Amino acid sequence: MSHSAGAKYVRIEVPWQAIAPSSRPTGFVADDPTSPGYSWDGPDATLEAARSAHLTPILNISGIPGWAYAERPRPGLAGTPKASALGDFAKALARRYDGSAGLPAEHVFQVWNEPNLSLDLGPVSASGYRGMVNAVSDAVHAVDPSNIVIAGALDPFGHKKTRKQKWYSIRPLAFMRSLLCLSKGSHPHSTCAAKVHFDVWSHHPYSYGGPFGRAKLVDDVEIGDLPQMRALLKAGVGLHRIVSAQPVKFWVTEFGWNTKPPRAHGASLGLAARWTSESLHQMWLSGISVVTWFLLQDYPRPSPWDSGLFFYASSLDHARPKPMRTAFRFPFVAYLKKGNVSIWGRVATSDAQVVTVQRRHGKKGAWRTVARVRANQYGIFKATLRLKAAKQDSLRAVATGSGPSLAFSLTRPRGSNIAPF
Repeated sequence: MSHSAGAKYVRIEVPWQAIAPSSRPTGFVADDPTSPGYSWDGPDATLEAARSAHLTPILNISGIPGWAYAERPRPGLAGTPKASALGDFAKALARRYDGSAGLPAEHVFQVWNEPNLSLDLGPVSASGYRGMVNAVSDAVHAVDPSNIVIAGALDPFGHKKTRKQKWYSIRPLAFMRSLLCLSKGSHPHSTCAAKVHFDVWSHHPYSYGGPFGRAKLVDDVEIGDLPQMRALLKAGVGLHRIVSAQPVKFWVTEFGWNTKPPRAHGASLGLAARWTSESLHQMWLSGISVVTWFLLQDYPRPSPWDSGLFFYASSLDHARPKPMRTAFRFPFVAYLKKGNVSIWGRVATSDAQVVTVQRRHGKKGAWRTVARVRANQYGIFKATLRLKAAKQDSLRAVATGSGPSLAFSLTRPRGSNIAPF
């Protein structure tokens, strides 16, 4: 289902506490995947399935065995692992999936989920997270220097702790500055000597009010604020705060739009599909090169997570796709300006080819070809078309192996303050 939705990557949780022994047996060697006590059956099966579906897994390390805590959990705080123990597990993970013994070769490792949120990593500490990232990076790069380490994956909003609400989160740009040892301001400078080792920076830019949403509070980061985060990332690279053997990339490893149905206060199916294409376009403009969608399928009711590309079904064989799935697979946008139309899209096959652009007047008119544009080697195409177009028109793209995109109306929908969750 992921492959048919046009995905190239799939984010897979790697639960450290479930793979490692609950108590360390005699002779346990934490960085040796063959050491007694490790149980790899679950990830083995999942990664074999991903390989069969021609997907590249992002191995998201999370969860802490009881013997590996540096800070134990408390109400509102998830606890913190010992960095050295995390590094040992990361090395075992990288060794397990180094391509030997017939197992898949995996090369992409994400260090935790939303470490600026105390429900995932608490108490929240940028310096503590830096130690975790460096431990994982040293471990997996020792196994294979070409392995990729992802840091960040931040919650987009800050939340204060209250008497009733014990959990909290640090605003993402503030957390990032602390992690990278950078000052505030448009021209940041180094504030400490510590460096952090990673290859990809990730964020989760859930947004209010659609794909052009911007944060209302300083240092929060919605889609419209991604250029600020990118600028801070570039400053970290330029000031040598980040150590990587390759150019540092910018990814989004979690994002989605809840839909109505099934969620009463979600975006309508048509609006969510439009927002999906527009979100991917806005992320691309901000330098994002990989986006993973949350979720493949809605969670069963009741649930706050109804952002699946498929509706929930008791059997995956019966899961029904939403229009959002087509927009994710073949995103296409078209914007009217003084009679001309600027277009952008990405073909589902991710390859260089000629894309046909068609126009329809009204909701039931015939589709007529108005242009042909060439997609680059990544399947991305863009152009400004000199058309005498009107707000009543819609455009779509058609490509070999992709079929038609969804129709994209030149009439912009009215603003909406629909929440992302």
